[in-house]
Amino acid sequence: MVRLINENNIDSLSNIAYKVLRTQEIFTHIEEVNNPNLSPCIYAMWHANQFLIHGIQDKAHLSVLISNSMDGEIIARTVEKWGFKVVRGSSHKKGAITSTMQMIERLKAGECVAIMVDGPSGPLHKVKNGVIKVAQMTGAPIVPAHWYSPQKTFISLPSWDKMKTPLGYCKILNTYAKPIYVKQDASDEELAAIKDQIKTSLEQLELDAPKMYEEAKKNKLWNKKK
Repeated sequence: MVRLINENNIDSLSNIAYKVLRTQEIFTHIEEVNNPNLSPCIYAMWHANQFLIHGIQDKAHLSVLISNSMDGEIIARTVEKWGFKVVRGSSHKKGAITSTMQMIERLKAGECVAIMVDGPSGPLHKVKNGVIKVAQMTGAPIVPAHWYSPQKTFISLPSWDKMKTPLGYCKILNTYAKPIYVKQDASDEELAAIKDQIKTSLEQLELDAPKMYEEAKKNKLWNKKK
């Protein structure tokens, strides 16, 4: 049986995906609230919210962790066309080590990275250890991030992560929690507590998002000239 996605059509599929997303970009309006704009930093988000990176202004200095799968190759090529940098990795030991070292290099160079903390394949909303290890080894803060819109054009895809994406005209708000720092000599108990803190921060961002959106709407955030 022929795979729908294979090495012969990856480039064509990534070009199509890029053109579709660039068209959608015309109708997508993302504004940020509480981004500390730290550099370097590690933006941490649920896999469902990975597209929120498009609201981060400095794309040229942001590396996105993407899986080594065939599907990930399409995403990686699309993301690179958009102006982001890419780090490829997997849940396997060798792939995880390679991607971790790349992210450490980028952070030590003063750049930022984006990590989907329950990726690449779940379980849903379970924070993996990778983001904590990278923060511990570099001293870079973890900045939990979430995006939200109440509009019907902000949809969930029928995927394991219920990925959020705009479809048509959509005003979206990116929100950020306070930076989380990991000590290099943190104990196992402290690391476990930080993992819980990341999860709690992401859940709180989701709870607070509707109110923050209404405040942004009241303040006409999307109408302000840049």
